[in-house]
Amino acid sequence: MKLYEYLAKRMFAEHGVPTGDGIVCTTPEEAEEAARKIGPCAVKAQVLVGGRGKAGGIKLANTPEEARARAAEILGMNLKGYIVDKVLVDPQIKIEKEYYVSITLDGMAKKPLIMASAYGGVEIESVPHDKIVFSHVDIATGLMPFQAREIARKIGLTGDLAQQFTKILVGLYQAFRKYDAELVEINPLALTDNGTRLIAADGRFNVEDDALFRHPEFPKVEEGTELEKKVRAIGLAFVQLDGDIAVMANGAGMAMGTLDTLAYYGGRPANFLDAGGGSGVEPTAQAFDALLGTKPKAIFVNIFGGITRCDLVAEAIVQVKKAKGIDVPLVVRMVGTNDVRGREILAEAGIQAYTEMGEAAKAVVAAAYGKGA
Repeated sequence: MKLYEYLAKRMFAEHGVPTGDGIVCTTPEEAEEAARKIGPCAVKAQVLVGGRGKAGGIKLANTPEEARARAAEILGMNLKGYIVDKVLVDPQIKIEKEYYVSITLDGMAKKPLIMASAYGGVEIESVPHDKIVFSHVDIATGLMPFQAREIARKIGLTGDLAQQFTKILVGLYQAFRKYDAELVEINPLALTDNGTRLIAADGRFNVEDDALFRHPEFPKVEEGTELEKKVRAIGLAFVQLDGDIAVMANGAGMAMGTLDTLAYYGGRPANFLDAGGGSGVEPTAQAFDALLGTKPKAIFVNIFGGITRCDLVAEAIVQVKKAKGIDVPLVVRMVGTNDVRGREILAEAGIQAYTEMGEAAKAVVAAAYGKGA
């Protein structure tokens, strides 16, 4: 379970990590009052998605009145599929340099893994591997201060800043262990106050789902966009992405392979959808409702018929297409039991059908964008 930024910072602060002491608000009036206490501030949408700043979910305010106006703009907005219902009013800070630090679980080593870098403020995946410090923690002894100091040295921190970093990292590790976390992350760990102070400007805190029973103090945080919640409620495995080609496949592995193939040929997947083994009209209609909810430029259906009969799936697709008046390009890749008849049914209805996934992916990319890969 992912925790909102304000909850993550609350966990950090409990363990001695400086966070700025922001105030959570649910109305513009509360944001105005918070700004009177804090002064110049940043109004930050509390949603479980990255890239909030670029999407308009973080705005600066220099007066209480501005804070009220910025909160009114953010509250209720749809931010990458998430409806914002609370904001964090944080003090503005002048950032001179951004660092990165996190602790996660290394399943191969069966140990906590610390990652730190002098290149913070960006997604850690975009940082060159040789610019990241990796250090495992012995679970029996825990994180020792000397290990934290060595990590500080490797990312260029010395003197008092190294001491601050050591305290922050030890506190992070204590929170990581106490709350059964899968991931704790500060990005950026900001250098401020004329280069004299480190502060957690943003934070992530993911708790192991199977350990939640040990932590009744945590509020239940439902992850997912409104569309994801709606689709999961009918029993489908669905994840909304930021592309524009809707994808349906029967099986999680098949769906993942479809996303990769689509991306390889220049497509941008709008979702992950494992429709399972159903071949009837009703489950197919429910799956297409989910696909259409992404407002795609095209739809790509990838079916491997093992127990599932391809001809029955094809009949369901044709019926649903007619019933819903689907007007975006629809491309189907179909192999398996009765696949020849299935493709014939689709072709008779004017739906492109293929046996090779690569050919189908190229076709749907061309249909979506008006050109080949």
